[in-house]
Order: sequence, then C-alpha cells, then structure tokens
Amino acid sequence: MLKLTQKDQKIINIFLKRGTGQSSNVRSEMLKSGEDVSLVTVKRALSSMAVKGILTILGSGRSTSYNVTLAGRILADIDAKKYCAIEPDKRYGLNNYNFDLLRGMPDNIFTDDELQRLREATAEYKSRNSDLPPAIQKKELERLVIELSWKSSKIEGNTYTLLDTERLILENKEAFGHSKKEAQMILNHKDAFKYIRQNPAQFKTVNRKNLEELHAILVKDLSVGLGLRAKPVGVTGSKYLPLDNIHQISEAVDILSGVISRMKNPYAKALIALLGIGYIQPFEDGNKRTSRLMANALLMAHSLAPLSYRSVDENDYREGILVFYELNSIVPMKMIFIDQYDFAAKNYLVK
Repeated sequence: MLKLTQKDQKIINIFLKRGTGQSSNVRSEMLKSGEDVSLVTVKRALSSMAVKGILTILGSGRSTSYNVTLAGRILADIDAKKYCAIEPDKRYGLNNYNFDLLRGMPDNIFTDDELQRLREATAEYKSRNSDLPPAIQKKELERLVIELSWKSSKIEGNTYTLLDTERLILENKEAFGHSKKEAQMILNHKDAFKYIRQNPAQFKTVNRKNLEELHAILVKDLSVGLGLRAKPVGVTGSKYLPLDNIHQISEAVDILSGVISRMKNPYAKALIALLGIGYIQPFEDGNKRTSRLMANALLMAHSLAPLSYRSVDENDYREGILVFYELNSIVPMKMIFIDQYDFAAKNYLVK
C-alpha cells in the first residue's frame, strides 16, 4: 500500500476542503496554517503527488490546477472527531454515492506495519486457543456473544447494559423498563453469530444470498422489510444520500462482492465488508449491524479472531463511518478495526 508523507496528507486535506486548486492556492492555505513554504516547494510536492497517483493534473502551463484522486480520498488521514464536529450541512464531504469508490479500492489496504500487527495478533490468538478444555470454550464463547451483542446493539442506540444483556442471553430474562424490540435486537445478534459460526464455508466472501440471510436473522421480529430496499433512506447526522434505486443497489452489492473476493488478505475482506455494506445501505434498516456481523463471518471463515467492539467508543465508531461515507477515507475506520482486532485476539478464546 502506498505510504504518504505528512506534507502529502496536509495537501490532500486542502483539496478535500476546497476542491480543484492551483499551486498558489495550496501555498496560501499552508501559510495560513503556519507552515512557511515556498511556491517552488509546493509545486515540487504537487508534481510528486501526481506521479504517485494521489493528485490529478488539470490543464497546463499557468492554468495548471490539481484535484485529489480517488486514491487520495481513500488514503486521506482525517481527524474524524474534528470533521464531524462541523454541522452536517456545513461539512465539505460528498452528498451522493461515489460510483467509483468500491471499484477503485486497492487490493491491499493495509501497510506492511499494519499487516504485521494483525498477523502477530493472530499468532497470539491461535496460540492461546490451542488445546482448550470444552468447559472453557463454552464459557469463552458465551462471553464473546454477550459482549458483541451488547456493544453492537449499543452502537445502534440500544440501552441495555452489559449485565442486562448477560441475563437476557444466559437466562432469557428481559430487563425491566426496556422495550421488547431492544431485547429482540440483542437476541438476534446471538442467533446471527451462532449461524455464521456453524456455517463458515458460506462466508469465504460476500454475496447477495449470504448477505440477505444474515440481515434476515438480525432484523427478525423488528418490523423491518427483508430483501434489498426499494425506497430511499437517509443517514442520521449526515448529508450523504445512499443509492435509491433497487437496480443500482443490486449492482453495487455485486460490485462489493467482487471487490471483497479480490482482496489480498482476509483482514482486508472484513474491513471492506464493514465499510462497504454500510456505504451501500442495501436494506431499509439494520445495515450497520449486518456489516459488523458479516465482517466477523469473513474473519471466522478464515480462522481469525472475531471482533466484539467492546472497547470501542461508539462516537468514534460513528464518526469513522461518517468520514468514509462523506470523504471516502478508510483511515479512521481502519485504525478502529486494527485496534479492535488486536483487542479481540488478546481477550477472547473462540474457535
């Protein structure tokens, strides 16, 4: 994966905010940020970034201008919290679905250092999982299911506590003062995890069939329509508008399936499923839940650690997702994914 310098990242952010610009515009913005840089240095940096494929050149001579490419968007290091602190209608991100985004996703979205961290975590996970007594396996599986069901539901606004969730899953006791739908959401997570664990061969990649099957389990008895949606949906707290045509949605799911199939490693497959399903929003509700469970299905199908998201901050997660929707940068969510995978590998014993 292409590595970018800090200066590259500063320049990418300038173009994301202002769109097309000339070297003089870039220098002016850098001076405003307190960086004393000459026009010659800026021109040299812009030319280098164009060679890397991070910027595209428009025009020639004195009218030469630049804009960020898709690769530049994908690799942009965005401060998600700062970006999302701006009111949705005043943010500088994209309003609509980017048809080039999934098709143009690199085959390998992790740096060598990031892959090394993931592989070391996997080695530790497999070492800890060897020769476990059945009683410990059962207890560890229950713990993961409880913590995943709780946190994934909490990300969606569910107000069950972790202890409430434990009682519900282990004793089938609903928490007082909570709706039936909150309990159902949590139990559906439990059933979805059980399904993917029992059918690993079905989840080597993503296709419309396994996507719809997983979604159906996650939204059971929640008054959510099944199958690909035929009506528009919006994203709370965002000006991003997903596709509203069922034929385009179906095509986008097929494209996502192809992209995941060509990814170089299962970590990348899982991360792109996590991001891509939410980006397409193929269903009328339950998209992010489906994306999290599908990511786990892909990891488990390749004998890797499933994520519980237990230690993730819900706001950080939502902000990372919004940055992908609006700016198409994978970086904030990639950092969350790596951290959560490392956490899972060191804290769970689930085969």
